[in-house]
This record gives sequence, C-alpha cells and structure tokens, in this order.
Amino acid sequence: MTIVLTVKDLKKEWNGEVLFADVSFEISEGERVALFGRNGSGKTTLLQGLLGKISFEEGRVHRLLPQEAWGWMEQQVDLDSPLTLLEYVQSRSGEIYEMKKELEHLQSEMGAGHASEASVERYGLIYERYMQLGGYDWEVKVEKRLGQMGLAPELWSQPFDRLSGGQKTRAQLAALMVREPRFILLDEPTNHLDTQSLSDLEEWIRSYEGTILYVSHDRTFMDRTATSVLELQVNGCRRYSGGYSDYRRQKELERRTQMTLYKKQEQAKQALEQSIRRYQEWFHQAHNAARADNLDVAITASFYKAKAKKNISRYHAKQKELERLERDRVEKPREAKTLRMNLQEGAFAASTLLRMNDITFGYGTAAGEGRGNPLFKGFSLQVERGDRVGVLGPNGTGKSTLMKLVTGQLSPLSGTVALHPQASVGYFAQELHNLDESISILDSLLMLPGMTESHARTILGCFLFSRDEVYKKIGDLSMGEKCRVAFLRLFFGRANLLILDEPTNYLDIDTREVVEEALCSYPGALMIVTHDRYLARKVCNRLLLLDGRKDPVWFPGTVEEYESRDRTNRLDPAGQWAENERERLKLELAFLMGQEEPQLPEERAELMGRIAELRKRIEALSR
Repeated sequence: MTIVLTVKDLKKEWNGEVLFADVSFEISEGERVALFGRNGSGKTTLLQGLLGKISFEEGRVHRLLPQEAWGWMEQQVDLDSPLTLLEYVQSRSGEIYEMKKELEHLQSEMGAGHASEASVERYGLIYERYMQLGGYDWEVKVEKRLGQMGLAPELWSQPFDRLSGGQKTRAQLAALMVREPRFILLDEPTNHLDTQSLSDLEEWIRSYEGTILYVSHDRTFMDRTATSVLELQVNGCRRYSGGYSDYRRQKELERRTQMTLYKKQEQAKQALEQSIRRYQEWFHQAHNAARADNLDVAITASFYKAKAKKNISRYHAKQKELERLERDRVEKPREAKTLRMNLQEGAFAASTLLRMNDITFGYGTAAGEGRGNPLFKGFSLQVERGDRVGVLGPNGTGKSTLMKLVTGQLSPLSGTVALHPQASVGYFAQELHNLDESISILDSLLMLPGMTESHARTILGCFLFSRDEVYKKIGDLSMGEKCRVAFLRLFFGRANLLILDEPTNYLDIDTREVVEEALCSYPGALMIVTHDRYLARKVCNRLLLLDGRKDPVWFPGTVEEYESRDRTNRLDPAGQWAENERERLKLELAFLMGQEEPQLPEERAELMGRIAELRKRIEALSR
C-alpha cells in the first residue's frame, strides 16, 4: 500500500509546556484516519504542523504527495475577499475556475464589441480547454455539493466573509467535495451540520478514493467513516483499527490485560521482597550471634553463618531479579476519574412538569403577529417525570425557539405554556449567557445550596479541572471549559426539569460520556436539542421531530425504535403519493446530471432548464 505521509518523533511545546512528544505514524493511500484526543491535547496544532503552517521543536514530516494534491478544512476561516459563496467554492478548484473567470471576461468584451482578433482566438482556445476539463459538469457539481451541504441557492450570491461560521464550514466542505484532492485534512467537519448534511458527508467520505485525516468529536461519524483511530497523547500516539466503538473495545481489552499483568507483577514483587527479608534476617541473626561469648550461642552463630553463606548467592540473585522487575515494571492502568452524580430533584410528587397547549409562534413581527408560515401553529406538548425528550431536526426548524418558549424567554402569539408550581427549571443555552464571567470556577460552584469547598474541589477534579485551575475566572475559560462549569451548576442545582440546547458542542468525548451517564440517571425530566447522535441514542426515550415543513411529530420511543419502524405504512395516501413522486423526480434529476454536457449552447440551456425545473418540483413536494 502506498504511503502518503510519514511523521517521526514529533514534539511540540506551547508556552514552555510540552503539548506532545514522540509522535510517529504513517498514513497510507485510501485510509480514513480519525485523530482522537482530549481537548487541549494538540490535535489542531498537529494538523497545522502537517500542513507546514507551524513548526515542531523536534521530529520530521515527510510528505510523499505534492502540496497541490492536499486539501484541508479549518475550524475558523477568516477570508477578507469580495468573493461570493459560489465564487469561493469554485475558486478552490484552481485552474478550471481561473478559466471560467477568463471566459466570462472575454465574453463580456465580445458582447460589448471591444474584443480584438487575439481575444477571440484566445476565447476559442480557452473554451476548448474548459470543455476538455469538463467545465460545465464541474459547474453542476459545484451546485450539487452546495445543496448537499445545506447551502441554498439564495445564499450563493452572498459575500463569503458575511456568512456565519457554520456556513463557512459547509462551504469549505463543499469545495473539497468538488475538487477531491488526493489527501484531505479536516478539523471538526461535523460542526454546524444537520442530519441530512451529515448523512451526505458520511456517504461521500465512505466512497472517496483518496486519503483523509480528520479530527472529530462525533462518535457516530467516526463509527461510520473511520478505518482507524489515531489516539494522540502527551507521550506519543497509538493507532487502533476501526471506528470509535472498535477503539473503545480495544482500549478496554488493553486495560484489562494491563491490570492482569500488573497484579501478577505485584504478586511476584511481594514474593521476592519476602524472600529478601528472610535472607536479611538470617544475615542479621548470624551477625548478632558472632558477637556472643558463650558456647551455645557460638554454636548457634556457626549455624546461622553457614546458612547465610549458603544463601548469599540466592540473596544476590533475588535482589537482581527485583531490580529487573522494577526496571520493567508494568504501570497500574490509570482509572478514569468518575463522578457519582447524585442529581436530586427535591420533593415533587406530581407526574407532569410541563404542558404546552395550542401554541402558535412566528418571528418577523412588528405588532406581535407572525408573517408567513409560523414555526408552530396549534402545537401541544406534555412532559412527564422521567421523560428525556430529544428535540431533533435540521437547523432553522425552531428547536432553540421551542426551548425559549418553555423557559419563558419568548411568549407565544397564542396558546399557553404551563409549568407545575413546584417545577424548577435548569437551562443550558448554546451561548452560555447565564454564567457570571467575573467569578472563579470554584466560587461559581460554592454559590450552589449545600455545596462545600471539599465537595466542589472533588467534582471539579473529576471534570478535568486541576488544583490551580479552579481559581481561573470564568471569563478566561475556553468554550469547552465554560460548558463543563455550566453542566456542573446544572447537575448540582437541584432542578427537576433540565432544558439543554446543544449541550455537548464544545466538549471532548471523555466529558461527553460523563455527561451522558449523569443524564441517564437524572430523576427529573429533560428536553435536549442536539445533533450528537450518540448522545440522542443513549439518553433520549422520547422524540420530538421538527422539519420546518409540517407540524412537529411526537414519537413515544427511542432513536433506534424510530429508525427501525416502517415509516411507509404510516403515510396517508396523499403523503405516500408525494413520497413516491419525489423519489421518481430525484432519480430523473440524477440521470440528467449524470449526462455528458451537450456541445450546442441551446442544448446546454435546455438541459439546465430541465434540471432547474426538477429541483423546483422536488422542493415543492418536500414542503
């Protein structure tokens, strides 16, 4: 198998601290490697170093593909450019984009009657080359990839630098899917993607013939796309075959094996130390007896001396064996810090915590009335104790709005939102506005009822805050650290209804799993908006499904039960016809987009018109 990248003994320091050292690995052609590690372990730094954007203190990077065969996606994009979204995605394809721009310039000259004979000749040459490179197929491909990443045509003319962070992420992915470089580096590619965009990205990665190295905290994404997991730690890295679930099984097997070896070694060490102590006792007794004057003691001394002399070689052998055992010592497996979260909801006998009756709400109002189609119309919901409701759906369908209606931050245009008088709501927002950034981490927990400093320090340690870090101001923390603080305040705040809006976006996987265990044992009720499919599968026992086109759907079961049900049988005749017609039109669209580009301009225009019409019909049937 062809090697595309080799790194040897890399070391990186940050502010005088070793971020990682002794990092060595190879990546072969066709692999899809997930770079895995805790927040702050240096994953993004490693990717930046592989690209040559930063240097390492030690080690070497051997790139066996030219830089132009590489592609990459970054978490943050700062592009000061007049390019539109469409132009940005096209521009990442290099030569073919430059040809397109020159063709447009020459066409403009010819249309204005200013073109010289040389310009006309130049146009013919470039047009021929553009056709050889499949220029019009490339243009269709760009549009298709933009659609797959959830970037609608009305956004294509928007300046790229005015897009949101999520839109810029999706634009980068669309550009890579168009260009298909031989080696791709992706940093958190799943951030800001809805379910359909994630599905399209996963399918593209699985069928991609090149090589991919990516960083992600999305465990489902890793399971569905990774051929191996590369775990980065401060003292090196180790590769595990398969996706995240395979990695976890292999790590657990390693831990059990290491624990068995450790116990055997400890037993051997104790036996050696006992033998050495016995020999030392004989030598000590012989030494004491040699100093005595009477005959009986002298006889005893002679016995101990003979015994000590006989075992002196064994004694030295046992000492060397113990030294060898200490030198080759197997470390005891480090137990992950765990926190028993005794989430108390207080005395609460009633079963229903929340009722929403006949709610209507929409944005874009001047006098309190929603314009166009409201996000919710005649919507009702009831949440009971023990319900863990997953609020799922694409971006922009009203999930966060629903949470704000529940917490009273927004008021419905009509209908009622009723909380039980004894309901105590704990709210986690994506923006984390409810944290006091002027106080320390420790002080933020000490404000909770019944919290002691000893208990606060214990739980902060379990959430990866070291001794000195507890005095850091919340305003100086990273987003991941702020999320950890917000969770702890919720977990120990004695609420009986938790409202969580994208709670795991900035958390590493170790912290996510602690959070999941806590939520699974939570005695009250919770409503959670999340794109973390692993979290939804593990925690949620009820689902509220929003798609923005029709009324929200309540499903009284888990994600697995929803995905395994026969959806077709649940459609009425009109809905079934629309579903069948939509699938038929999608097949027709795929057939047209797979055809070769016609040579004649009028035929090309006719083809593009048919494609546009099919897209409109599919969109209409999807509403």
